Amino acid sequence: MKNSLLIILLFCSSIVTARVPAIKDVRIMLHNATTNEETCNKLISLLVPFNENNNPLLFGYRGGATMLMAKHAFNPFTKLSYFKKGRIMLERAIKAERNNVELRFLRYTIQTNVPGFLNYNSDKNIDRAFLSQSVSKLKDQELQKIINAYLLKHSK
Repeated sequence: MKNSLLIILLFCSSIVTARVPAIKDVRIMLHNATTNEETCNKLISLLVPFNENNNPLLFGYRGGATMLMAKHAFNPFTKLSYFKKGRIMLERAIKAERNNVELRFLRYTIQTNVPGFLNYNSDKNIDRAFLSQSVSKLKDQELQKIINAYLLKHSK
C-alpha cells in the first residue's frame, strides 16, 4: 500500500513540475522540424505531457509535429499513420479551444500545404476568415506579424 501511494505521489508531482516550454521556442522548433527529423522528434517528445485538457495549444503543436513526421517517413503507410494521428490531436485541441487564433492558424497552414488527396482542407476557408477577423485582436505582436505575412502570401 505504501509503495502504491509513493508511486502515485511521484507521478502526480512529475505532472505538476513538467516544464511548459516557451511558445516562441515551440514555434521555432516546428518551423525547423519541416526540414529536420531529429528536431521533429524532439518537439514531439517535449510536448508529450500536454493534452487538450491541460494545454490545448501545446497539444495542437504536438499534433502538427506528428503530422510533420509524415514528411520524414519513407513508407507510405507510416506517412499516413503519422498524418492521421497528428490530425486527430490537432482537431481535439481546436475542439477544446475553438477560438484560439494560434491553433486555427496552425490548422490553416497545414491545410494550405498538404496534398489534396489527404482531404484535409474542409476548414481552410473558415479558418482564413476567422484569422482575418481575429488577427488584429491578438496581444502577441510577433504572432500577429507571422499570421499577417502568411495570409498575404497565401491570398487568393
